Amino acid sequence: MALAMRNLLHDKLRFGLSVVGIGLAIMLILLLNGLTDGLSLQVSAYIDHVPGSIIVGQANVKNLLGGNSFLSATTVADITSTEGVERAIPVLLQSAIIDLDAKKEFIYLIGYEPGKGAGPWKLTEGHEPATDDEIVLDRVKAEQHNLKVGSKLKFLGRQFNIVGLSQDTLSWMSSFVFIRKSAAETLFGLPPGTSSFVFIIPVAGGSAEGIGERIQQKISGVQITPKSAIRQNDINLFVGVIGIPLNLMVVIAFVVGILVIGLIIYTATMDRQREYGVLKAIGARNSFFYRVVTTQAVIVAIGGAVSGLVLAFLAGQLIMVVRPQFLVALQPLVLGEALIIGLLMALLAAWLPARYLAKLAPAEIFRK
Repeated sequence: MALAMRNLLHDKLRFGLSVVGIGLAIMLILLLNGLTDGLSLQVSAYIDHVPGSIIVGQANVKNLLGGNSFLSATTVADITSTEGVERAIPVLLQSAIIDLDAKKEFIYLIGYEPGKGAGPWKLTEGHEPATDDEIVLDRVKAEQHNLKVGSKLKFLGRQFNIVGLSQDTLSWMSSFVFIRKSAAETLFGLPPGTSSFVFIIPVAGGSAEGIGERIQQKISGVQITPKSAIRQNDINLFVGVIGIPLNLMVVIAFVVGILVIGLIIYTATMDRQREYGVLKAIGARNSFFYRVVTTQAVIVAIGGAVSGLVLAFLAGQLIMVVRPQFLVALQPLVLGEALIIGLLMALLAAWLPARYLAKLAPAEIFRK
């Protein structure tokens, strides 16, 4: 350890720059993973806050946000009356484009029945819609367009009064907007009682699988899916769109980190090769050199991991302040993740310098 530290601190500036360089690579990896996790949380935010364990939709529709589903009032009534159903929560969910400050904004419009638990889960201001001309808008989206409680919002040919602002209902691709279900039916010209999905809460001790089988036998043209499965389907659909380029950037950042560590350790090894030659001449084994080189790499990697964690946290906070539609979710285990990434970089980067020392011939060094 002492020899490894002396070698690294022989050029303090180089050591400091190497730690920062590795830290930047690890920061990028953590940020990209945090953005992916944040997007998953944003995509599943609504479904995570709606009660129930089963979702009934139109046949062959297995996504909440990725497909169109329509259930008639009769179908909803049959679902509600099925044995084992304690409570059925119908919602009318449709995507739409609205004009805000002459800009086109993509939204998910959720028509729900207040009091049943399918509306905004966190209001920062105002109240839920009490009439069909009232609407709840995402707080950040409202601030971006200078809207507030009491403002008017017109879309799809109707004017609404903003009566509430919701929290955590925004993502990089859309936001959730809430109105009464009866208002949504009128807005889209649908028969009264039409729903997109029904969230089912089984009776205490009831079997979700059993309820699903009874609904399937009783009603045709419906799809019964566990809520957890639909949640994962939505994540796979939307996160998968950007998952490939993000993963590619993670791989590139990892390779850059390996190259930075490898270059630093190789340079430090070459600078001290005469000393290593002396040690080898007096009987030092190859295992000793492997330990020294690996220790150097691990020290640099741990320093880079710590700096990368700090930089990732600061950069993540900055991103969410400047662009609140992006959520950087750095999980509690991110410190362990940073250390593991750093150690993997260190082990891979140490291979070439260690191989060089293993093949080092003392006689050749002394002739130079």
